[in-house]
Amino acid sequence: MVRGKVALVTGGGSGIGKAIGINLAKNGAFVAIAGRNLNRLESAVAEVSGSGGRAMAVPMDIRQRSEVERGVAAVAERWGAVHILVNNAGVSGMTLMSDPDETRWADIVDTNLTGTYRVTKAVLRHMPDHAGGRIINISSVLGKFGVAGYAAYCATKHGLIGFTRALALELVGRGITVNAICPGWVETEMAARGIADTAAYLGTTPEEFKKQAIAAVPIRRFLDAGEVAEIVVYVASDLARGITGQAINVCGGQTMI
Repeated sequence: MVRGKVALVTGGGSGIGKAIGINLAKNGAFVAIAGRNLNRLESAVAEVSGSGGRAMAVPMDIRQRSEVERGVAAVAERWGAVHILVNNAGVSGMTLMSDPDETRWADIVDTNLTGTYRVTKAVLRHMPDHAGGRIINISSVLGKFGVAGYAAYCATKHGLIGFTRALALELVGRGITVNAICPGWVETEMAARGIADTAAYLGTTPEEFKKQAIAAVPIRRFLDAGEVAEIVVYVASDLARGITGQAINVCGGQTMI
């Protein structure tokens, strides 16, 4: 479905991003896996290569414009273009309004929202027109509703949906589609940290809070990262050429808006 296309996946060293990179490679894409942790990037590349896929590691902190420019240029130099961009890199954490320290707020906004803007802007210079160009932004169901204590994360994930819708219209003349994927609870390290932080905030145990979280999902389980990756591969393919400007939930029925 994406055979021969060049894909760049940010935050691709672990979790959802790693699953997306592996699935794109299994479907024939050349995959550039970007992130800040070189060991994790090399491990992901080795996993792709071990199964016969083509991948390269791209050390990149999307908060740094110079690193973004250098990383995207390296992908274009090696493979000639970028056809698929998956903006997956992101950070979370509680940002209570009572907290006098604004460091975490600034980091979440700079990574999740401004970082996505930086990478997209750099990639668009190397994305050919009318050649199946795809930009896929990994938002969240928290881009559809709010959660107490997570104002920065919710604001950025809502912002990614707005960014998606505006950019879809801006790029329609180039034949590039832009969509957002909104996962619910997925079994990842980020989710585990969120469970621990929220449990502490609520005065309960991580185990008890996870039980409550699962009970709030109609299918009564967290998703696997591979389930999100399968949707991304479909949206990246030619089969989804008529889909743009959408925010697609992958959440087990957690939200239906």
